[in-house]
Amino acid sequence: MSPEPTDIPGWKHIYSGKVRDLYVPAEGNDVIGCSFADNAEARAGSVMVVATDRISAFDHVLPTPIPDKGKILTQLSLWWFEQLDQVPNHVLSTDVPEEVSGRAMICKSLSMFPVECIARGYLTGTGLKEYQRSGTVCGIELPEGLVDGSRLDSPIFTPTGKAEVGEHDEAITYEEMTDAVGRAMGERIRELTLYIYGTAERIAREQGIIVADTKVEFGLDSYRGEVTLGDEVLTPDSSRFWDGAQWAPGRAQASFDKQFVRDWLLSDAAGWDRTTPPPELPSEIVERTRARYVEAYEKLTGTEFSA
Repeated sequence: MSPEPTDIPGWKHIYSGKVRDLYVPAEGNDVIGCSFADNAEARAGSVMVVATDRISAFDHVLPTPIPDKGKILTQLSLWWFEQLDQVPNHVLSTDVPEEVSGRAMICKSLSMFPVECIARGYLTGTGLKEYQRSGTVCGIELPEGLVDGSRLDSPIFTPTGKAEVGEHDEAITYEEMTDAVGRAMGERIRELTLYIYGTAERIAREQGIIVADTKVEFGLDSYRGEVTLGDEVLTPDSSRFWDGAQWAPGRAQASFDKQFVRDWLLSDAAGWDRTTPPPELPSEIVERTRARYVEAYEKLTGTEFSA
């Protein structure tokens, strides 16, 4: 069970996901203490997104947090939003209450689309499993002879339907997505997802990191009427980051994400059958996972992470 959300004066908790807690201004709080309180977009609707130190794997929120993870995710997302300045995003301000300093953003309230948008430039994970069964990923035919870690000729867009916490997201075809959001919106979402991936893949490769795939989410900004990037972007939680110097197709890749956690949970040491609540993580796994998150942040941004 997840810890109780932080009590933040002037803000009302409305939702907790696997990793994030959402708050709206409490009654009488015209976005109290925030330098953008006279911003028309803020008055049209704002939400505070708080990244916790919770970590999830295999559709379970684990009982052991990863120290500073929320700050790393938030600061890295903010850095990526700056790099992706051609894509509208939901951030209004980082002028947040002291209780959640460094791990929160005040954002536009969006009408979120019921899909998670995944771009894949390399074959691995669930995409690899489907390819091995059928030669396709989300209905997209791929060449023969690909292996774990193969680079695709061109990145592909593979959406999934959103599941409730504890449930598994299910892959859907592009046509199924456009049935849900409309043809014009579907085309815009695909275009933006592939643009984000292509831009990020180039930037990360220059820093020695391969972005194998990434998940982004979009919503409709009712104030401006445009498709807008929301949630987090290009973090070790939402992306597979590989060490470019060690990339070798045909095997599991050295990663900068929560693979340490996944591997331990699947090991005999964990003794977990994935049908019961997950066990506590050993301190070594916690420390190694935090170190990889920090390393990803520092390699990508070129700056030292400060907690």
